[in-house]
Amino acid sequence: MQEQIRQFLDFLVVEQGSSENTIAAYHNDLSQFVRFLSKRHPPITWWTDVKKDDIVNYILHLKEREYTSSTVARKVAAVKSFFHFLLAEGLIQDDPTATLDSPKVDKRLPKALSHDLITRLLAEAGKSSTPKGRRDKALLELLYATGMRVSELVLLNTDDVNLASANVRCFGKGSKERIIPIYERAVLALEEYLQKGRPRFLKDPDEKALFLNHRGKRLTRQGLWLIIKHYADEIGIGPEVTPHTLRHSFATHMLSGGAGLREVQKLLGHANISTTQVYTHVSSERLRQVYDESHPRAK
Repeated sequence: MQEQIRQFLDFLVVEQGSSENTIAAYHNDLSQFVRFLSKRHPPITWWTDVKKDDIVNYILHLKEREYTSSTVARKVAAVKSFFHFLLAEGLIQDDPTATLDSPKVDKRLPKALSHDLITRLLAEAGKSSTPKGRRDKALLELLYATGMRVSELVLLNTDDVNLASANVRCFGKGSKERIIPIYERAVLALEEYLQKGRPRFLKDPDEKALFLNHRGKRLTRQGLWLIIKHYADEIGIGPEVTPHTLRHSFATHMLSGGAGLREVQKLLGHANISTTQVYTHVSSERLRQVYDESHPRAK
């Protein structure tokens, strides 16, 4: 059971850009939940055996130990997030937390990079004409051009990219397919990678993965995170950047540029438009910041 927790924590780092403190808290909360399950009679040793009643009993156990309401809410949120992950990864068929009330938590606005920082980040990746440099340039351009999730990008195969039509096909949550247009610079970067980069990584001619690592295998989420972190560190913005930052930046810049909310929702693959609406607040915050910088208050 600990192996699935480890996979979940890796997911939080790569997909969500969670801080070390958040990861430590989730690890402690989930490990505590496992200990509780192990003391059941009979003990629960696999996640598919966990039922809603087990989680309700765990909540009652926490309250009996006089944890504060905020701590209980955090621990319940950790368990719910973990089971959502297990369901999305196909490790369980039913989510026992599906009908549990979600704790009320304040949503933090996602951070988006400015156009200038995005330009610098992409330019840094494009400095090298080695196979690795061509690959890194292509994947960063594609992430920003489409706003794809990291998990969607690493699952791309070569036949998912149509350079002639300048679009890419990806499969999001629930295996829902969407076709996303890509701009010319991303098309050119992909073309160079496919012609002069990917063949140098390829070891198995039957390998279908679009982005390969040095072993000729499909690039992992963790591998992609390390690539992005490297270039962010090179231009001095490492702490500000996660793989999800490019998705946030794509959405924010699209809305700031005049794209409609429904259009951005479709491109991002959001099931509910309320999820997309958070980016309108990000755009407003950024516009307010620009205004304040250009109109300083009189002293």
